[in-house]
Amino acid sequence: MSYNFESGLSKALEQLLKIESYYDVIIHVGREPNFKEFHAHSNILCCRSEYFNKILSTENIEKKDGKYIIKEPNISSQVFEIILKYLYTDQMNIANKTGTELLDLMIISDKLMLKKLVKLIEEYIIEHQQRFLQNDPVGILRIISYCKALVNLQELCLNKICSEPGILFNSDKFTQLSAPLLEIILKRDDLNLNEIEIWENLIKWGLAQEQVLNQDVSKWNKDDFNIFKRILYKFIPLIRFYEIPSEDYFNKVKPYEKVLSKELRNDITKFYMVPGYKPIYTPRNSNCLKCNIDSIIINQKHIAHFVNWIDRKKKEYINDVSYEFKLLYRASRDGNTAAAFHTKCDNKGATIVIVKIKNSEQIFGGYNPLFWDSSNSEKSTKDSFIFSTADKNNFQSAKVVYSNGNQYSIRNYSYCGPYFGCNDLFVNLRDNPNLWYYYNFNSVNDSYIDALNLPNQIDVAVSKIIRRSELPANALTRGAIKLWNEKQKNQEHGTLFRNGLLKPWKCSQNSLEDLGLTWVSRNGLEDLELIWDIDDDYTSNNAR
Repeated sequence: MSYNFESGLSKALEQLLKIESYYDVIIHVGREPNFKEFHAHSNILCCRSEYFNKILSTENIEKKDGKYIIKEPNISSQVFEIILKYLYTDQMNIANKTGTELLDLMIISDKLMLKKLVKLIEEYIIEHQQRFLQNDPVGILRIISYCKALVNLQELCLNKICSEPGILFNSDKFTQLSAPLLEIILKRDDLNLNEIEIWENLIKWGLAQEQVLNQDVSKWNKDDFNIFKRILYKFIPLIRFYEIPSEDYFNKVKPYEKVLSKELRNDITKFYMVPGYKPIYTPRNSNCLKCNIDSIIINQKHIAHFVNWIDRKKKEYINDVSYEFKLLYRASRDGNTAAAFHTKCDNKGATIVIVKIKNSEQIFGGYNPLFWDSSNSEKSTKDSFIFSTADKNNFQSAKVVYSNGNQYSIRNYSYCGPYFGCNDLFVNLRDNPNLWYYYNFNSVNDSYIDALNLPNQIDVAVSKIIRRSELPANALTRGAIKLWNEKQKNQEHGTLFRNGLLKPWKCSQNSLEDLGLTWVSRNGLEDLELIWDIDDDYTSNNAR
């Protein structure tokens, strides 16, 4: 029979570190006023750290009174104290550390060649410090870019920057970026920026590197162009000039054309002037997330989150989407009825439902991995989920709840629309198509146990949009129409604006129809706004 005495050994070694008995290593850490002297044991340091083993194995290591002297002025004494304790006990509590503290720990651990600890901290930051990573991915990347071991964290920061390049290119930190790091970013095929914008930012960065250059390129001489060419020579091959429209090339690239090689200039000219000529080059965004999203609520950035939820991945950014997203049904376009929903969505396979709450940025919805039908039956699955987020532009607030797999995971009723759980999240399109219901009773029948931040009843009224082409011939043909109605004695009253003149006008629905105008109503609302403008179609910001 074997026994595990690891806990007792760790405590004994921790005590040895505290009482400093028989130490033979003195380590000077930090600088004044944060300088601190540590005492340690060479045999433990050599066994636990490849870095210290190399130092203590050198013949010319400094000694004083028979003790080894090691100096580490560029390491924080607070961080080193934590790491030294880890070397003796193999224990470290990182749960109570801030993102900045963890980053410091990880950098110093990498310097001391503590691979296991580096990996552990990196994984913890990725898993539990998402907000910290979101707040300053550029600053974090600058700190860790030279640490070869931190590839996962580097990739996470690069994915964030390439997905939302404005956080780098619109910041003051951009012109301070090192050339090697800028080169890494410009090499990325998933950099989500138009090529002409990349070129303009490269010019901005280049001018910041050499202050003597005049900001007006028309005043440059041959020496100025040679200086600028030396600054940009590594980056020119990374610009996909063939993706720049000819007008932008003429106005924004040609003034700096002398920094390009003669061969490249000739090839670009040939590309613009010779029909059918196709140069060999790698287009930008060749490997990035590509989904043509026909939606007025979400965009490509949201798709990355949905895909990760579907695949149950905790990783935030993806470069490849293994799903095709096709719009099946939009209430404002296809009709906010049960018949319209089932005609468009029944037996179409897996679907994701997205609903926007009126007068807010909040969205909610759910994922059905099976299919909808009109069989008035229930289906069981553990892969479905419901979600909500207070702000569709900031998915940090998003919450996802997966089904527990009971028989009510997905419900299919001919008179309802999407129906998740026993009564967890659903809409009754027959009785009130503009009102979604959400209940979280923690009952035995609930499929989605954890609560979402949603009220029990959610008004997501849908407006019909009347386009110019749909208006009758006898409708007003100039200016804009704005019609407000108030509910008074079952009569509809309104005010008509025509050509900028205010004309009070009382009307009923019938009188509107007599004028050739289409009446639009929304349940549950005290007012109605119908706007038709001769220049722009009106797009409602209510739920679709």
